[in-house]
Amino acid sequence: MLYGIAATATALLLSALLAELLRAPALRLGIRDRRRRWALPLSGGTAVVLATGLVAGLGDRAGFAPLGTGIGRLLAAGAWVGVLGLAADVWRLRWWIPLGGTAVAAALVVPYAETGTAGGVLAVAWIVAVAAAFRGLDHGDGLAGTVGVVTAFGVAACAAAELMEGLAVLMGVTAAALAGFLLHNWHPARAGLGAGGSLFTGFLVASAAVFVRAGQGIGTGVGVLFALTAVVCADAVLVVLARRLSRWPVTRGRPDHLGHRLRRLGLAPRAVTVLIGAGALGGVLVGVAVHTGRVSGSAALWVAAVAAVIVLALARVPVTPVFRPRQRSAEASVQVAGRLRVRNG
Repeated sequence: MLYGIAATATALLLSALLAELLRAPALRLGIRDRRRRWALPLSGGTAVVLATGLVAGLGDRAGFAPLGTGIGRLLAAGAWVGVLGLAADVWRLRWWIPLGGTAVAAALVVPYAETGTAGGVLAVAWIVAVAAAFRGLDHGDGLAGTVGVVTAFGVAACAAAELMEGLAVLMGVTAAALAGFLLHNWHPARAGLGAGGSLFTGFLVASAAVFVRAGQGIGTGVGVLFALTAVVCADAVLVVLARRLSRWPVTRGRPDHLGHRLRRLGLAPRAVTVLIGAGALGGVLVGVAVHTGRVSGSAALWVAAVAAVIVLALARVPVTPVFRPRQRSAEASVQVAGRLRVRNG
C-alpha cells in the first residue's frame, strides 16, 4: 500500500517535470501537433511513457512491486507502441503502420490460455480499436488525458478486486503519469499527448482490462470492457458512422469527434473536457460495479443505450467550421491569395 502511494506520487511528479523539460527539445525537433495553428510540442506523450516505464519498471526490478511475467511483457509491449506512435508524430507515418505495430504488440501479450484462440483474436482486435480510439480522442485540450486517468483507475480497481497487485500498481502509475501530464495539457495547453502517448495509454488500459477479465464470462466481460471504455468507444462509433453516412473517407481527419460537436453546441473547451470526463467516470463506475458483482451485468446495457442515444443525437450536429466576420474575411483572403499563386505558376 505504501509503495503504491509513493509510486503514484513519483509518477505524477516525474511526468509533470519531463513534460516541461522536453517542451523545448520537442519544438526544436519539430515534434508538435500539426493540427494546431500554434506550435504545441508533443512532449507529454514521451513524458507519460517514460514516467510509467521508469516507476513501474524500477519497482519491479527492486522487488517492491513485482509485476509478474505477463505484466512485465505488457509494459514492454506498451513501450514499443509508444515508440511507434512517437515515430508517427515525427515522420507522419501512414495510419496503418502504427495500428499494425499495435496489433503485433497486442497479439504478443493476450493471455490465450485463458481467452482461447478465438477469444484472443477478438481481444487483439478490441485492443487495437481502443488504442486507435484514444488517438482519435486526442484532438482537444485535456480530453485523452482525462479519460485515460479515469479509465486507468477503473481498471486498477478491477485488478485490485482480483488480487492482481502488479497490474493494479501498473494502472495506478499510468493514471498518475497522465495526471502529471494534464498539468500542462489543461486548456490552454502547453504540451500535447500525441500519437505516442495516446496509443500507449489506449493499448495499456485495454490490454490490462483484457488481463482482468480473461477466463471469466464472455457476455459479462464484453459489457465490462465496453463500460470501462464507453466514451472512447462512443467517439469512435460516432466518427465512423458520421463519415460513412456523409461519404467521407474514414481515415481522413476532420472536426467531427465528440469534443468538436460539443464545442459547436456552444460549450467552452474546459466544459467539454469536464463533461466528457464525467461521462467516462459514469461508465467506469458501472464497469467496476459489474465486475465486482455489486450490480448485474444488465447495467452495462444501460451504458450502451445511453452511449447510443448520445451518438445519434450528436451525429446531427454540423461539423463544418463557422468563422466570425473577421475570421471569414481572413480565410477568404488566404483562399484568394492561394488561387493567385496557382495562376501565376
